Amino acid sequence: MVKVQIVITKILWTNEFIFPIAIWFFSRIFIWTTMLLIAPYVSAQLEGTPPSFTWEVFHAWDSVHYRSIVTSGYEFIDDGNQHNLAFFPLFPLSIWVLTRLGLPFEIAGTLVNNIAFFAALWCLYFWVKEHCGISAAQWATTVLAWCPMSLFTGVIYTEGLYLFLSTAALRAFDQKQYGWTALWGAMATATRPTGMALILALAIASWKERRPLVAYVASLTTATGILLFSIYCAIHFGHPLAFIQAQRGWRPSLGFDWQGWLNMLMQIPFGTTNWQFGWVLDPHGGIKDPWYPLLFTILVASAYSLWRFHKHLSSAKVVYGFYAFVGFLLILADEQLINNLLNTLMILGGSYLLWYLRRELTPVTIIYGFCGLGLLLASGGTISLSRLAYGIVSLSVALGVLLSRHRRQGFLMLGLCVILLAKLAVGFAQELWVG
Repeated sequence: MVKVQIVITKILWTNEFIFPIAIWFFSRIFIWTTMLLIAPYVSAQLEGTPPSFTWEVFHAWDSVHYRSIVTSGYEFIDDGNQHNLAFFPLFPLSIWVLTRLGLPFEIAGTLVNNIAFFAALWCLYFWVKEHCGISAAQWATTVLAWCPMSLFTGVIYTEGLYLFLSTAALRAFDQKQYGWTALWGAMATATRPTGMALILALAIASWKERRPLVAYVASLTTATGILLFSIYCAIHFGHPLAFIQAQRGWRPSLGFDWQGWLNMLMQIPFGTTNWQFGWVLDPHGGIKDPWYPLLFTILVASAYSLWRFHKHLSSAKVVYGFYAFVGFLLILADEQLINNLLNTLMILGGSYLLWYLRRELTPVTIIYGFCGLGLLLASGGTISLSRLAYGIVSLSVALGVLLSRHRRQGFLMLGLCVILLAKLAVGFAQELWVG
């Protein structure tokens, strides 16, 4: 039986047509099983809402706003509150089409996101294979499918659709198919605000690679999606940039949120309780929760020791030590710490990785990655940074290329991703904020 499983694994890992299909299928099964079968019986997070075995489990947080757009249309008043005009139109429009065919909103939204994510994995696999080889393509696809933030490609969110459209646009640009670049790019800019980074990235890449005039035209044409949305806002709300004003409900001011970043970075070593209102010490002196920084110091020292002496340990000891570290981290961590760690790793770690591999990836991949991260840093907040950064496919490409050279570390990281993905899936099913 074990030999049969090994043979099946080898077939899936080597067959370039089966691989993206299998990765998509098994990641969907894992997410849905965790949310529908495991989450109802997990009682560790008592503050959450017990999920039920229905399609409603995929409907929470931003999904509510997409439902309101599909059923009632856009609404907006410039009062600084949260309005659904902040959400771009292509995803709810796609859901609306399926609801006109008789599907309930929950089923339609889940289908659109998951099917689009399958197309994203397929497109990513063959794009990376063309430029970096099969091994890098396999790892990039695996990273995208099993990253903890891939949870949002399985529920009613825009991640799957945006990843497909942006990846298709970037691949078409690298293949010098400018008509497809314009089409996929225009649809991407109509899907979410980070699509604006695609416009600038394609234009800069055209200049850097000395592409012909048609490349510049295609780059600018990708702005069609956001331009049409602007026209809609001008007609219905009297202001062509109303969708930008609506963003203030989620991110009150533009620019780098240094205070938010300071709080986020300090909460990691000291904990939320110790860093309340920006102070480690309480008014009476002394740390409120001394155990948190002590345990965090022990974890950091243990992780460093494991990395420093891994060459002197057997493979089994390294694996056991790594997952023991992960287990203690999860015991120590609450949802806030996990979000802070993911935000920091995705933004800062992703930036370093793009710079480190800047000579090995295509120029448009690197430029789009930095433009997307720059847009997030200038967005005026730290909420959902890890989820939004996950939507920048350049980060998955870069990490896939790196892990293709360090397969043992890659499998360890993959195990960590699966554990965190399960934790976030349970949290989302219980309607807890997970990013």
